[in-house]
Amino acid sequence: MKIESFTNSNLLSKKAANLIFSTLIKKPDSLICTASGNSTVKTYQTLTERSIDNPEIFGKLNILKLDEWGGIEMDHPNSCETFLQKMLIEPLKISSSKYISFNSNPIDKKEECERISNLVKKKGPIDLCILGLGINGHIAFNEPGNYLNPGCHIATLSKSSLKHSMAVKAHPKPSFGLTIGMGDILQSKQILILLTGPDKSKIAKEFLSQKITTQLPASFLWLHANTTCLINEEDIHIK
Repeated sequence: MKIESFTNSNLLSKKAANLIFSTLIKKPDSLICTASGNSTVKTYQTLTERSIDNPEIFGKLNILKLDEWGGIEMDHPNSCETFLQKMLIEPLKISSSKYISFNSNPIDKKEECERISNLVKKKGPIDLCILGLGINGHIAFNEPGNYLNPGCHIATLSKSSLKHSMAVKAHPKPSFGLTIGMGDILQSKQILILLTGPDKSKIAKEFLSQKITTQLPASFLWLHANTTCLINEEDIHIK
């Protein structure tokens, strides 16, 4: 794993955006899996700013939504869908044919997971998977437990996840999660994980210990041959 630390979030987001941009230069029709939440905001803002002068770079880009809060409407202000539409899909002018997105409130949850799984197989593997680190060590909604799911699945949300600001502000509350699995993530050609947030120091330290356990799903990224970890020293105090 390549690890880089930055003195502030602006420098980290610039580095992350550069990495994404470089991926698209090499492969314009890349499938990029995108996380939602505070960890990614400045990175996406920096990326969309760069798209103003380089719109042609993003014309063939395919985006996969990493996960979604289940049981709320797609256009709910606190859905991952609303976040990504605002931060990436609309600014980058991504067409619906190039966007793979979990339905947040499907009639058949299992069928929805199968639909996303089939689309990932058709357009994948994922060229770049962008992740944040959950306060309990989860990535996407792959929650800590005795085992991890390899493919797209319906997730039982942990108490920790339900304390996330997006879930706390949602009415009604999310009742489940929809997410790609650990196998999907680890089959990505490249992974980028962003360690930001003042409440993440403890779990970041555990993650960086390199001890691999299903109780800290992000630790499995140490098994991946091409993962980059960017740390915001303003928030994350390891020493």
